[in-house]
Amino acid sequence: MTTAGLRVLVTAASRHGSTHEIAAALARDLNGCATGRTLGLVASAVPAENRPDPSMYQAVALGSAVYAGRWLEAARDLATAHLVALRDRPVWLFSSGPIGAPPFPPDEPHDAGTFATMLDAVGHRVFPGRLDKGLLSFGERAMVTAMRAPVGDFRDWELVRSWAEEIAATLADRTTPLAAPEPRGT
Repeated sequence: MTTAGLRVLVTAASRHGSTHEIAAALARDLNGCATGRTLGLVASAVPAENRPDPSMYQAVALGSAVYAGRWLEAARDLATAHLVALRDRPVWLFSSGPIGAPPFPPDEPHDAGTFATMLDAVGHRVFPGRLDKGLLSFGERAMVTAMRAPVGDFRDWELVRSWAEEIAATLADRTTPLAAPEPRGT
């Protein structure tokens, strides 16, 4: 398979920036891992709120922060608006939000399974998130206080790095060529 310059979109929806930071780390780790360098991966982190076009990439990692057990609207909209393009390439899903030690809640987001099936995703990973009361709205702070949610940064950067290596290894092991992105019309 020809993989030189294999383009990977890493996109996520985030309310307070934590999940965007996970997406940026994932893209950086895809580019920097040994397999990623060998493949010539070019991973780009683009917020889902910017509505990136996945058809311009050969692979996609799509994620979202999780609130009340659901992905954010920007990630859900991107998945449904680009269903055909996403089903036509390898897609990995990730969710961010569980907090505490061990991360709680341990359940998968309600819609992650639906999107995994709908997009025929290679896999889904749940990453611990961050809860910084200083970034929350008044209503969010009241809810966090009432729930006695643990405050802090529970993100596991080693887990993100190892997942990037898994994704790169899966791309390297694919036996069928990945289609080059279609050029945009003039």
